[in-house]
Amino acid sequence: MRRILIVGPGGGGKSTLARRIASRLDLPLIHLDARYWRPGWVAPPKDAWRQTVERLTQGERWVMDGNYGGTLALRLDACDTAILMDMPPHVCLWRILRRRWTHRGVSRPDMAPGCPETIDPRFLGWIALYRWRHRPAVLARFAEAAAMGKRTVVLDSDAAVEAFLAALPAAGG
Repeated sequence: MRRILIVGPGGGGKSTLARRIASRLDLPLIHLDARYWRPGWVAPPKDAWRQTVERLTQGERWVMDGNYGGTLALRLDACDTAILMDMPPHVCLWRILRRRWTHRGVSRPDMAPGCPETIDPRFLGWIALYRWRHRPAVLARFAEAAAMGKRTVVLDSDAAVEAFLAALPAAGG
């Protein structure tokens, strides 16, 4: 596992898992949220973002977390392992509320500077409905990736995450 992609709903644990895998396997860590957003929650132009993702995926080794559906196919093509954080909506929503409280008024470590943690009703709706609106398409993309020989993993509980991490070799192992 040298190029690992992690996707899933907000609050699903993508960034935390990415940090833990990067540390365990000694891989460079790429938080897409930190690369995407400009101060004040300003999104980049689509062409510029695609070029950024193309450049990031060209690295020999990485752990990359984030959604950004417009570049999912590109990232799935580049990775050797794709992980879906498939936590239940109530867990994700609770984690978002906790994250908002923990990082109130400041940018969290895996976010771009100048983007203080907020709670947006649209974002909460996206999280609440992810499993029904977005997950089926992601699972279909994962099935395509698996058919191309990529390792795909779906983690749906904290216990599954811990078991996955426990099975990883140590860096250099």
